[in-house]
Amino acid sequence: MLWLTMEGPVDAVVIGARGGIGEAFTEALAQAESVRSVYATSRDARWAQGSSSHPKVERALLDISDETSLSAFADGLARVERAPRVVLNCSGLLHDGELRPERTWRELNAEHMARSFAVNAIGPALAIKHLVKAVPRRQDALFITLSARVGSITDNRLGGWYSYRASKAAQNMIVKTASIEAANRYPKLIICAMHPGTVATELSEPFTKRLARGHVVFSPEESCRHLCEVIGGLTPSDSGALFAWDGARIPW
Repeated sequence: MLWLTMEGPVDAVVIGARGGIGEAFTEALAQAESVRSVYATSRDARWAQGSSSHPKVERALLDISDETSLSAFADGLARVERAPRVVLNCSGLLHDGELRPERTWRELNAEHMARSFAVNAIGPALAIKHLVKAVPRRQDALFITLSARVGSITDNRLGGWYSYRASKAAQNMIVKTASIEAANRYPKLIICAMHPGTVATELSEPFTKRLARGHVVFSPEESCRHLCEVIGGLTPSDSGALFAWDGARIPW
């Protein structure tokens, strides 16, 4: 894990830490000796008001689709002099109540598309805006956002899932563009998107029954472990890329 080799105390933020991969990442960070604090965030107010069993972990309320929420969270970190050197965005939206992935263009809905883009694309962009600005310019730092293979335009051979595919493709472009801007100002900052594989979470649960025989479904802990291995091998020259859980680069 890259944060194990970072010098000095490391403060980390996990966006979307209430369950699934976010919870697994929070645990992995909290166990690292180099990590001083982990801010585990969620838009679930009841969960955020609770306490963690780990002394390094502090829960916080954060809605990645709300810039006011992001700005307030970043200001709170500044007040306690915590500049996050590791930011992991594990939030994502595939389905939510009436929102379901489209099987055909006839199912497209402007409100549903806007919601997908708010969480999957605009949110990560605003997280970069508000959280990266505090990163020490000459220290190792990491911004990882969970994307998806289905956001690859080159890899799209099945169609469908218009809103999810398009919003993840937009997220990938945001990662690439931000990495170019960061290269000069933050030479040791790595900004990458990652595909965690198919993971047994609330996001994927309605669709795992339809998978082809032999398709591997990871537990959140397994996916986190694979992603940590990939993260551990990253260098600034990898910034701006989309990686799969096995370390393979996914074409845009």
